[in-house]
Amino acid sequence: MPEPTKKDETPNGEKESVATDSSEAPMPTPEISLEVSPPPPEQPVETEGKDPQPIEVIKPEPVENGSKEPEPEAVAVGAKEQVESVNSEVKEEAPSPCSPPPPATVKEEAEPVVTEVTQPPEPVVTVVTPPPPPPPEPVVMEVTQPPEPVLTVVTPPPPPPPEPVVTEVTQPPEPVVTVVTPPPPPEPVVMGVTPPPPPPPEPVVMGVTQPPEPVVTMVTPPPPPPPEPVVTVQVTPPPPPADKDDDATTNTPSPPPPPEDANTAKKLSIELPNDSIHVSAMGRKDSVWSLGDGQAPEDLDKPVDTPPLSSLLIERPQGGSITVGGDISFVAKVEAQDLLRKPTIKWFKGKWMDLASKTGKHLQLKETFDRRTKIHTFEMHIIKAKDNYAGNYRCEVTYKDKFDSCSFDLEVKELEQSQSVDIRSAFKRSSEGHEDAGDLDFSGLLKHRNQREPKQDETPEVDVWEILKSARPDQYEKIAFEYGITDLRGLLKRLKKTKKEEKKSEAFAKKLDPAYQVDKGGKIRLVVDLADPTVELKWYKNGQEIRPTPNQRKFIFEQKGTQRILVINNCGLNDDAAYSVAAGEEKCTTELFVKELPVKITKEIEAVKTTVNERIELECEVSEEGAQVKWCKNGVEVPTGPRSRYRVKSDGLKHWLIIDDASKEDTGTFSLMASGGTSEAKVQVELKPLKIIQDLQDMTVLLGQPLKMHCEIFPGNVPGRWYRNGQLIQSNDRINILQRAKNHRLEIVNSTIHDAGDYTFVPEGYTQSLCAKVHIVDPPRVHLESLNFPDNTVTIVAGNKLRVEIPISGEPAPRVVWMKGERVILDSGHRVRAETFPDHTSLTIDIAEKDDTGNYKIVLQNEAGEAGASIKVKVVDIPDPPEVPLVTEVGGDWCSMTWEPPIYDGGSPILGYFIERKKKQSSRWMRLNFDLNKETTFEPKKMIEGVPYEVRVFAVNAIGVSKPSEPSKAFVPLAVTSEPTMLVVDDVTDTTVTMKWRPPDTIGAAGLDGYLVEYCIEGTDDWRVTNKELTEKTKYTITGLPPEAKILVRVRAINAAGASTPRTLQHSILVKEVIEPPKIRIPRHLKQTYTRKVGEAVNLVIPFMGKPRPKVSWLKEGQTVDPTQVTIRNTDCDSIIFIRKAERKHSGKYDMKVEVENHVDTAIIDIQIVDLPGPPQCVKIDEVWGGNVALDWTPPKDNGNAAITGYTIQKADKKTMEWYTCIEHYHRTCITITELVVGNEYYFRIYSENMVGLSEGATQTKDSALIVKEGMQLKNPEYIDHDFKEPPKFTQPLINTFAIAGYNATLNCSVRANPRPKVIWMKNKIAIIDDPRYRMFSNQGVCTLEIRKPSPYDGGMYSCKAINDLGDALVECKLEVKGGFTFSELMQRGVPLHLIDKYMSETKAVEQPEK
Repeated sequence: MPEPTKKDETPNGEKESVATDSSEAPMPTPEISLEVSPPPPEQPVETEGKDPQPIEVIKPEPVENGSKEPEPEAVAVGAKEQVESVNSEVKEEAPSPCSPPPPATVKEEAEPVVTEVTQPPEPVVTVVTPPPPPPPEPVVMEVTQPPEPVLTVVTPPPPPPPEPVVTEVTQPPEPVVTVVTPPPPPEPVVMGVTPPPPPPPEPVVMGVTQPPEPVVTMVTPPPPPPPEPVVTVQVTPPPPPADKDDDATTNTPSPPPPPEDANTAKKLSIELPNDSIHVSAMGRKDSVWSLGDGQAPEDLDKPVDTPPLSSLLIERPQGGSITVGGDISFVAKVEAQDLLRKPTIKWFKGKWMDLASKTGKHLQLKETFDRRTKIHTFEMHIIKAKDNYAGNYRCEVTYKDKFDSCSFDLEVKELEQSQSVDIRSAFKRSSEGHEDAGDLDFSGLLKHRNQREPKQDETPEVDVWEILKSARPDQYEKIAFEYGITDLRGLLKRLKKTKKEEKKSEAFAKKLDPAYQVDKGGKIRLVVDLADPTVELKWYKNGQEIRPTPNQRKFIFEQKGTQRILVINNCGLNDDAAYSVAAGEEKCTTELFVKELPVKITKEIEAVKTTVNERIELECEVSEEGAQVKWCKNGVEVPTGPRSRYRVKSDGLKHWLIIDDASKEDTGTFSLMASGGTSEAKVQVELKPLKIIQDLQDMTVLLGQPLKMHCEIFPGNVPGRWYRNGQLIQSNDRINILQRAKNHRLEIVNSTIHDAGDYTFVPEGYTQSLCAKVHIVDPPRVHLESLNFPDNTVTIVAGNKLRVEIPISGEPAPRVVWMKGERVILDSGHRVRAETFPDHTSLTIDIAEKDDTGNYKIVLQNEAGEAGASIKVKVVDIPDPPEVPLVTEVGGDWCSMTWEPPIYDGGSPILGYFIERKKKQSSRWMRLNFDLNKETTFEPKKMIEGVPYEVRVFAVNAIGVSKPSEPSKAFVPLAVTSEPTMLVVDDVTDTTVTMKWRPPDTIGAAGLDGYLVEYCIEGTDDWRVTNKELTEKTKYTITGLPPEAKILVRVRAINAAGASTPRTLQHSILVKEVIEPPKIRIPRHLKQTYTRKVGEAVNLVIPFMGKPRPKVSWLKEGQTVDPTQVTIRNTDCDSIIFIRKAERKHSGKYDMKVEVENHVDTAIIDIQIVDLPGPPQCVKIDEVWGGNVALDWTPPKDNGNAAITGYTIQKADKKTMEWYTCIEHYHRTCITITELVVGNEYYFRIYSENMVGLSEGATQTKDSALIVKEGMQLKNPEYIDHDFKEPPKFTQPLINTFAIAGYNATLNCSVRANPRPKVIWMKNKIAIIDDPRYRMFSNQGVCTLEIRKPSPYDGGMYSCKAINDLGDALVECKLEVKGGFTFSELMQRGVPLHLIDKYMSETKAVEQPEK
């Protein structure tokens, strides 16, 4: 908003200068600008050819909230000049750039040309230049004002010219401007129009001195209608120096000049030389006070350059207008080419409202960055705008020390119905500084209805709206001032809305008034007149429909012709609301204001003067029962809660404020506030005279005893404070301050030394005080517990200094005496002395001796009593060395030793011993224990076996370590071996048992001489040695055993150190030969096809089990194996197949059969002998086009007994026949060779490849392929889509598998089918469904069945079945679970025969159905 201009300022921030004539040398002329600018669209003041009266300048009334926007006025005002002094300074202040340029009228006369400039109210501009010397013969042009200035308006013809033509003043090369000071010269030159009297105290005279006979001609072209031209004379003076008074003006920059167009003023500038400019104004941009910097005459026809954009904003947000509920966006862009980080942007509304905290569904802020253009884009979106969103907005951008801002306006348009209300009461400052200032604020009127005088006449005498609508814009301020409207901005805003054309109502002939008012308890009638009486009518209160009720007479609906009436009886405050009536789809609204009559005070409060502890009762009477009143003390409302000292009571018209127990703080002014007035009264509470009933008494208290002080004063209930030695005493856990009526107590639970002193009690509000002295005494005490000495014994090492400090206490300080026996220790002693200090006493022994050991007594005395204590001093030393240690037992790397304690322990108990050892040949002792050994025995370990060692011992007490003992006799560690390992039964017959074992894990340096085998009959401890001589073998047969006897066997290892710990078989052995069914243990790699190349050796070992020795036989494809081709060798536990040089005829399935009596076990070994494949067949050239050749061939007849894994294609030029490989490991039987050289002729050959390698020969194409240079066209072959559907086919079948009981087993197979088949697993032809022991997987055609921890019962035939729409497939395998115990193992464990037979029969019964 534009600020009110000062008297010495022009509205555009320009200043006028006054030149005086002088006899001195001519000074440089100031710049004079002549501008012709169009007026605003408002109507100018016209005189219609008559002599007008002087036009009065109306100064706008300033508005407190700064929200006033004055409309432009067509007022012709002459320039006011005033000469202050030669060195006077110019003051300048730029107005708001939004101020419109004023219109002007021009008066033309024959001889001097008078130009009248139209400016805003009361501009006063002063320009001072130093008095220049007069020119020799100055030629002066006079511009005077006639006694009654005549304003003539020139009305241009309607058609506008292309652009205004300005003929400017022609001057000689160096015009001279002089300033004339009073007394005026004989012929002063006056330019401008002076307003009517009263005249200024000093007339402002401006003279322009020019060379002889200047010719001034000004032609005002007819501008486009309706605006009229404005002629403005601007004089650019030198700027004034800045001072304190100019801070408000010099800091305001001039607004930038508008771009020049057909309606833009032309400017004539005459610049001052540099020597006429003040030093402080040199280089300043604001030294020229015009709309922009001046231009030279030759630059007048050039367009005025707009100032450059800021260094940050490259695109600024532009103002706009929207309707209520619409959306609008404002965009600001910042170039980040030279920025290291993102700039900071803030959006404001008005001056200070930051919009960052207002974001929500109606306001959104968005930031984006374009990495390609390096531009930051900041957007502000306003969604569903409301009426109060209109106003001025500002965008601020900050980056480090750079700053830029831009302002823009938002206009929110809304069509509103005109309302006939009293605008003089409605247009007030409803919310200062807010956007809704000036709108009708009925809620504000309701809130302040008690503070305003009741209106005498609610209906205005005149219709101000009609006056405003018919008035010119320049008369708005005068009308607002005349009718008391203070918010001019709100008035203009409201008027702008009401000028919109209103739609004529189709349903209502007469609507509700905008507002109604009724007194509380009164009756109101709301009347509307309908255009159509048949239309349905509904009344609403605050949006809720009003329905008639038969029992209540609150709302009454009446009907008189076309009138519809709502009667509201007994109006209350809850009826103060917005009412509306709806007729069809049309609706009109009004507001009802319920006026509450003020409550007046009929009986004033009386003043009260009393003393403390008395009752105060303030009484007041009002004019209405049950009225709401407020009690205040010193202008602050008194609290009346349940814990408050104040009580409020009312009875009818009377109201009381009661204080039961008055205090001095209650002194003040009490008032009762009602809506219609206030009553006040002073209350003064004084103290009663103090009377001491019982004074404080001096006391002497033992330390630690409770201290209680008591006094009694009158009046009671007077608080007070306790002081000790002038310091205020605060209540805490130890100190209690009590008051009961007139009794005051100070109680200290445990008194301390610091509690002694002068005590004072000061009653609050009185100058008198009560004093007493307290003396604390304490009997002497010796605090030995703080020394932490066990049994009050102080131990000192002989030769060291002893100083014992013992804390003591007592008040007053006690006298201390030290004694040893009957001898008193003086403080003047030489080696032994005693010293006493205020808080402790000490005993000092410089060099401790053995004789200093003994009891020392301490005696303390003071006036409170006597105390004593004793301490014991013990002088100690290191012990003697122990006796020579003895080695009692020796092991492999350890020994056991013992020794005797030392004879003298040094006066301190032996805490432990340190043990050291060394090799006999060495002199380096090594400590064996770092922690003290409490016992007199020890076992050194980690010695080298066979090396002689010696040991010694140190004794340790609290003082230190003794000297070492004498070394022991040398000893050599030797150890027996560890027990034999893995003792098992190898064979059992009717009379013998063969045992096997492995050597001991640890043998030692003594070596191993042999083994001793022992046995005993089960149930006895008679161990018999079977081998009288040691055996060095790890296998031994015990002979001569009784048949069917059960024996236990153990084995010992013997060396030079003795026999080791025996290894005993855990179970007894039954001496009886058993039959073990045969079992073939096929190695894992033989469970699948065993593949070898031609010429390689085949050597397969297949282990088996069985007793007695099984019979082994081999068959190939059901025929006996030819011994000349395959060599087979059998042993007791395995069978070996050996082929020295494998050939393809050796391929096939070999059946192995193992028999033990009636027990048989079989296995199949699949052997595949592979060789190189043959070459492919029928290689031919299918097609040649461009640089490409298509080849096709068929697989070889002989695949080498292995699948073909790929092909290698080679090419050769017919000229050189050198072969080059095109591609390797190619899997298909057709290929296209590309990138062939045009013009060459090629042959091709192909090798086949299997797991052995490439075929020995290759198949070559019979014909050659000629790569033709031009003219070849590709013939696109027609392809038939391949049908990928196929029934299920197992590419990898299931394989018979052996599993170990208790370990997870898996069965795997792979199937190919399209569409994807359904896989079903079965055991013994029964589908496996939801069995937790089985887990089924299928991944990429690989099917897996996992059997979790199988048992012998899980053995059997397993099958996998795949099914889809085209068919099904089935594969099977046999799973055998090996586990449990064999007959021999059960015999070795000593299981009874009938239980073994039962277990074996159950096992056979399970296995037979599975087979």
